[in-house]
Amino acid sequence: MKKLFLLVLTAFLCIGCGKDEETIYDFIGNWSGTYEGTEKGDWNIVVASDGKVTGTMHSDQTTQNYHISGQLSDSGELSATVGLPEDGEFKGTLNREDKKANGTWTNAVPTPTRTGTWNGQKNSK
Repeated sequence: MKKLFLLVLTAFLCIGCGKDEETIYDFIGNWSGTYEGTEKGDWNIVVASDGKVTGTMHSDQTTQNYHISGQLSDSGELSATVGLPEDGEFKGTLNREDKKANGTWTNAVPTPTRTGTWNGQKNSK
């Protein structure tokens, strides 16, 4: 009986030691940072519980605000568009471990198309 109990206990411990399942919940909240390249400024996004991403890019040069809208995967891959209608892209990765984020952006309005990189972090609650 002791052997059976130890066998069942060991099985439960092994099952409990598996890697935690990755979910979108680690990313929910406000993220912000800066962008640079052929234009520079700051950005801010909100990740919702369904992975929907909304936010803005604010240009230091033109003082314009550009709408960001897209989706975040459970692994932290961000795929979003810039502008209404879609005038560019805001793509990258949000990291669940260190709460940092980075990626690339493009914006075709106003012409010529501008491009660059962005980085930031999750805002504390």
